[in-house]
Amino acid sequence: MSDGLVYDALLLVSFGGPERREDVIPFLENVLRGRNVPPERMRAVAEHYYHFDGKTPINDQNRALIAALERELAERGPRLPIYWGNRNWHPLLPDTVQQMKADGITRALAFVTSAFSSYSGCRQYRENIEQALIASSLTVNKLRVFYNHPGFVEAMVDRTREALDKLPEAHLIFTAHSIPISFANTSGYVAQLQEACRLVAGELSCPSWRLVYQSRSGSPMQPWLEPDIGDYLKEIGPGADVVIVPIGFLSDHMEVIYDLDTEARQICDRLGIRMARAATVGIHPKFVSMIRDLILERTEGAPRLALGDHGPSHDECPADCCPRS
Repeated sequence: MSDGLVYDALLLVSFGGPERREDVIPFLENVLRGRNVPPERMRAVAEHYYHFDGKTPINDQNRALIAALERELAERGPRLPIYWGNRNWHPLLPDTVQQMKADGITRALAFVTSAFSSYSGCRQYRENIEQALIASSLTVNKLRVFYNHPGFVEAMVDRTREALDKLPEAHLIFTAHSIPISFANTSGYVAQLQEACRLVAGELSCPSWRLVYQSRSGSPMQPWLEPDIGDYLKEIGPGADVVIVPIGFLSDHMEVIYDLDTEARQICDRLGIRMARAATVGIHPKFVSMIRDLILERTEGAPRLALGDHGPSHDECPADCCPRS
């Protein structure tokens, strides 16, 4: 069932990232503002960006996703202009909202580039949107999380199969961003990840797989989800074949190309582990089509598709959904 509202735009909301060396520290200061992260940790993360001359791939990947989605909507409808606003770097969400108001947009749907529920992956984006809309007549309604939507799962199956073709007997390792355990305990993050991994592995007839985590930040005194991908690879030991599937990420951005393609591969090379890394969904046609499906749920009452046991997620988040702690 549609929500009975008429929408005149789609807003893509993402994390953002630097495009030049001089952007790196201001960007990280935005990301870490209000968080108890040691300065040495910020400097260490900055080095990851400097390794690629300060440019993260995430912005170009968002541009590619927008272009693919514009083609999808132009060919199949609904015809909606697409805007793009980030949490942490330009184009910043408040600036995008101002542009939408200037263009006469009154009501938009928001697609957030995060498939799973958690404070940082869902609620914080909703808060960012609400803050950007203060004193505005513009309405923005977020599309639901989609970790078990057929378009996401089938795209990940295809990406994982491509990697398994290189190492057919490999041990399957799924990775996602680690978050504080306090965040995990107040959200469906781990259960949703486990379900998505189960669905992908099941389609590939891989009964043996493991979910691990990567890219943790924050105070070393605060417990975060484990095991870390590097620690798990060291447990596996020499002689193994592994396929690493970054199921918790939608594009091959910095935390994929550095934490997996650089750091994890160095561990594998040192230990004599053969490694293949599956691509993220990126602009896979099934994933792009999925975004259209989510739009049509709200605009035309299209079927609310979901695989597995959990069913489709809610459109309107409850007040107590994914609190900070």
